[in-house]
Amino acid sequence: MTSIAKQPLAHPLPASAARRRGRWALLRRFGPFVITLALLGLWELMVWALGIKSYVLPAPSRIAEELVTRWPLLWQHTGITFYETVLGFFLAAVIGIGLALVIVIWPPLERGIMPLLIFSQTIPKIAIAPLFIIWFGFGTLPKVLVAFLICFFPIVVDSVVGLRSVPPEMLHLVRSMGASAWQAFVKIRVPAALPSILAGLKVAVTLAVVGAVVGEWVGADRGLGFILLQASSSLQTPLSFAAIAILTIIGVVLYYLLELLEHLLIPWHVSKRQPGAGPTL
Repeated sequence: MTSIAKQPLAHPLPASAARRRGRWALLRRFGPFVITLALLGLWELMVWALGIKSYVLPAPSRIAEELVTRWPLLWQHTGITFYETVLGFFLAAVIGIGLALVIVIWPPLERGIMPLLIFSQTIPKIAIAPLFIIWFGFGTLPKVLVAFLICFFPIVVDSVVGLRSVPPEMLHLVRSMGASAWQAFVKIRVPAALPSILAGLKVAVTLAVVGAVVGEWVGADRGLGFILLQASSSLQTPLSFAAIAILTIIGVVLYYLLELLEHLLIPWHVSKRQPGAGPTL
């Protein structure tokens, strides 16, 4: 009779399962690029086939040409918008997560402050931006404040949800084992809250780009929002699309930087597991 101890603990994946995993990995890695190239090709073909004028809808090749010829101008204004976006997002992240910590530690504060947060979120930011221009002038500060306001709320809400997601039994268990309240908070509550906090940050960083552009639309003499206004008023549609493309790239790059941070901080989370990587029977 064969001893149980001599039996293998795990079986290698079948060849078909390994091939499926390899195909899925290739799809995850190159699928977005293939789809993007296909959409750009379809766009190019549609503009050429229908004879659409470039001031109505420029072809991707015309937008790429505009990016190359106007790059010195676009690069100068890109740095300004990027700075406003990152600064507004950083302030929202620091203050938003800090406020969420205070709300969780002292629950009565939520009843007083949450209605104010909801009220601030329901006000259209395009309506507040002119007031910031009146109060703080045409410099960088009004744009940073608009970016801050537009991405502050999701950070606070997701952080509060994450910090409250720990089962009370787990906290009671570590406290009964001699851990202090601070140790339970740092070792249990914060790691459990990281997935929600990072999800809120990823949503907020894309909104920060929108906030910076909204601030530049209202009153500015520099930035990609200013370029968009100038280009649209003079029917330079390819330049408008070039500025939109750069704004899109800024948002995507910032989002995937946070995605990388998420992989580094919470590699153990279920959302980071590869499909099909679980145990097989």
